[in-house]
Amino acid sequence: MERLDKIIASQGKYSRSEVKKLIKAGLVTLNGEKVKSGDVKADAERDTITVNGEGICYKKHIYIMLNKPQGVVSATDDPFHKTVIDLVPPSLFRQGLFPAGRLDGDTTGFVLITDDGDFAHRILSPKNHIIKTYHATLEHSLTQEDIKKFTEGIELKDGTLCLEAQVKMLTEEPPVAEVKIHEGKYHQVKRMFAALGNRVVALRRVKMGGLDLDENLREGECRELTVKEFEAICDN
Repeated sequence: MERLDKIIASQGKYSRSEVKKLIKAGLVTLNGEKVKSGDVKADAERDTITVNGEGICYKKHIYIMLNKPQGVVSATDDPFHKTVIDLVPPSLFRQGLFPAGRLDGDTTGFVLITDDGDFAHRILSPKNHIIKTYHATLEHSLTQEDIKKFTEGIELKDGTLCLEAQVKMLTEEPPVAEVKIHEGKYHQVKRMFAALGNRVVALRRVKMGGLDLDENLREGECRELTVKEFEAICDN
């Protein structure tokens, strides 16, 4: 049981102060009865709550797929750049949203945005082996020796050792490789190729766990995940 005003405000459409005004105006009901105070307790998953005639479909957490464009930073707030949170439309926005894992400013593709810290920690922890899949356009193609080094765990130029990863060439002209990693070190994919004397010209994340980026999402667009899609993230 939680305070009614907290339940309503948690869904993102109204602030706590707005909820207070709506209650005062008699526009909030709990199980068919008008509410006089926001501190009344309610069961968000069982009770029927309406605000201004509309039912509240309570969701404890939200999970959003974003197709990130270049130039947008993976942060909750930035004084100089547009952030991934800035791209979330009002219909999906709620307080506490953050990107579960970061992409560089010039890297595009799948960013998961959520307010569920426990889930984000679970999928980002290397020990859980949630695979992140990237398509990297390279300066030149990989050799068989390069591919072998990925599977053995590449040592970066600063001595950092990466976990074993998977890589294969998708096309030779232009040279595009598919890379699958279990961790998310700073600029990791670019640094892995740099350690082999190669350069990443463009990088795009196309998959998290068993969930592909929706090819119908244009850059800058996002949408809420379905239950099956949410479950697929943890299915490699």
